[in-house]
Amino acid sequence: MKARLLQLSRQLVSWAALLPMALTVLVAYLGTVLWSLKVSLTNSRTFPSDEYVGLAQYQRLFDNDRWLLSLQNLALYGVLFIVICMLLGFLLAVFIDQKVMAEGALRTIFLYPYAMSFVATGLVWQWMLNPGNGFQQALRQMGFEDFTFDWIIDQDKVMYTIVIATVWQASGLVMAMLLAGLRGIDEEIWKAARIDGIPTWRVYVSIVLPMLAPSVATVFVLLFTAVIKLFDAVASMTQGGPGTASEVPAKFIMDHLFGRANIALASAGSIVLLLTVLALVAPFMYARSRANRSGERG
Repeated sequence: MKARLLQLSRQLVSWAALLPMALTVLVAYLGTVLWSLKVSLTNSRTFPSDEYVGLAQYQRLFDNDRWLLSLQNLALYGVLFIVICMLLGFLLAVFIDQKVMAEGALRTIFLYPYAMSFVATGLVWQWMLNPGNGFQQALRQMGFEDFTFDWIIDQDKVMYTIVIATVWQASGLVMAMLLAGLRGIDEEIWKAARIDGIPTWRVYVSIVLPMLAPSVATVFVLLFTAVIKLFDAVASMTQGGPGTASEVPAKFIMDHLFGRANIALASAGSIVLLLTVLALVAPFMYARSRANRSGERG
């Protein structure tokens, strides 16, 4: 009886320890999501309203040219950001995995940008890309008087400057995660490949990358989530400009929430972004749970 009571008390302590986290998830996350969904179905402006209008806010959202432009910009940014981060992070991981000198220092250098906030990153790159006092001005003072690099004020190229800044910040994280995966690969695989005379690049493409699939999938989800949340770098680098050339959905939402006093339209935009994330993360989590269950049965 005593042992049973002791076991029960331990279980109660465990549940009590989890209670704050459970309340945080239910109130601070699920509660706010449901509240945003409710507001997106109303005609709310500055303050919440109980005047329901159905899906009218969502129709108004997708009739808005600025919202559609923000989605186009996000799609362009997302493809470039994810592809370049994955490629650059993988190459850096492969480089460090060669047991290079000063490996610890190099890991720190490559990972350090991720420790900075996106606001700080945006401000630094805004200064460096400013035609008046950045790379362009520095190279002109060095004698290259015809050199021009004014992408940050070019409506057709401004999104590429945001890609440059955020790739610089995030590729170190990709490097660290993929390096951990590379270090988990059995050395015997490399020995067998060398004995068989298989080229190094072929080993990476045909053997190593498939073995890194779980790490690559995790990195992809993290990068995709970062794409959807893109706001700080845009706000600090370009403020969505020139004009609305670098507008992104998160900035559209923040502008309508605080600047234009249209919380219903802003809530509709946030729900669309949430559904976009869930459309990717939910299948990933389901596939991962099935794989774990299959591993346990095996």
